[in-house]
Amino acid sequence: MQIKNIDHLNLTVADFDTTVSWYSRVFGFKLVEEDVRDGTRWGVIRQGEAMLCIYQFAECRLEDRFEMRKMGLHGINHFGLRITDQDAWEKIITTENIEVLYDGPTRWPHSTSWYIKDPTGWEIEVALWDDDTVAFD
Repeated sequence: MQIKNIDHLNLTVADFDTTVSWYSRVFGFKLVEEDVRDGTRWGVIRQGEAMLCIYQFAECRLEDRFEMRKMGLHGINHFGLRITDQDAWEKIITTENIEVLYDGPTRWPHSTSWYIKDPTGWEIEVALWDDDTVAFD
């Protein structure tokens, strides 16, 4: 057996509609499934093979990874989305007035990453691999 891909991430969000709208504008995700289960609104947003399953819990708060660490809690530091067009991405950053964390793009040995937060506060690494190739030395 071989793992083909991560199928999806399951995230709680503060506001369902705001989240769907933001991921649509910023990354081109589309809402492909929506329902209510046990009083909780949920849905699946998809862009290509990437999927996020979102559940609305307005009363929850999200601590960033540094605050969680101080409290002795585990959590997701961030999740990554891979892009292929730096110019288009930088235009979206400007158009959507997205704050890039950590003083701007971070250069890694084979890629460049922009760290941002979605409307709930989930940190996202937006990664652009050199020559659109995942490679390690």
